[in-house]
Amino acid sequence: MMDVIPAGQVLGATVTGIDLSQPLAPQNLAELVEALGTHGVLRFPGQTVSPADLRDFSSHFGGLQRTVSNANEPGIPEVSILSNIVENGKPIGIVDAGQDWHTDMSYNAVVGFVNVLYAIKIPRRNGRALGSTCFANMHAAYDDLPDEIKQGLAGMTATHDFNKFWENMRSQPGSKRPPLTPEQRAKRPPSVHPVFLTHPITGRKVLYCNPGYAIRINELGEQESERMLQILFDHQLQAKYQITHEWTEGDVLMWDHIGTLHNAMPDYEPHEHRLIKRCQVMADKVFDPEFVRAVRDQARR
Repeated sequence: MMDVIPAGQVLGATVTGIDLSQPLAPQNLAELVEALGTHGVLRFPGQTVSPADLRDFSSHFGGLQRTVSNANEPGIPEVSILSNIVENGKPIGIVDAGQDWHTDMSYNAVVGFVNVLYAIKIPRRNGRALGSTCFANMHAAYDDLPDEIKQGLAGMTATHDFNKFWENMRSQPGSKRPPLTPEQRAKRPPSVHPVFLTHPITGRKVLYCNPGYAIRINELGEQESERMLQILFDHQLQAKYQITHEWTEGDVLMWDHIGTLHNAMPDYEPHEHRLIKRCQVMADKVFDPEFVRAVRDQARR
């Protein structure tokens, strides 16, 4: 029987009694969707899943992002390879650490819902796992905002731009990334979302304005927008909203992009190998009231 065990922190729960290599029962899907809203970050320890298993499990929660590159599982473009391993002079994946705080795909018109990551190889030094992932709770961050900010920004929107994130990555020491070409920027144009988004599972407000992609509060003048964005960024990254996940081989980690931010820690060297496989799930189902209603009806059975 599947069991969701809260971590007793501001985010997080461990899910036991389920084998993600097997088909997902409707009742378990319903419980996991509810758990994502409640806990934000779910850990499934001790899993053994193939790339196809990872894709099939993730697809229950929404459409999967597909890309065509050498950083994807051969024949399964929905599964990305996150790794610093080089074979025959070529990297086998992309390195996802050192990206600073963000929430994936907020720059899209259809934003991200969840990430599903499977840890295959985790670097260690002096017995300590490296490459941890940190998370911050955006339900709690919204709740704690002063009333004057909640009221002042109610109904306002923010522009999210992939180029901001890309330029931040280019500025990292040792980065060899070129600027985005006009064609690349055109494929990922900026998008606009509410600063305070109603979470489709919990029905509560979240602070949906992350430092990785948000560039402007559209209803404010430029200087006031800059000032308010910095207030929001400083507020949401307070330690009291954060947890850190230390990876173990066999972990499947799943987190809700709508209610959390995350940051991968770049504390390992090129010779300290890390290998994780990932699916990125779009929020193309979870904002559909019929999907959420069906999940809740199933959870009550």
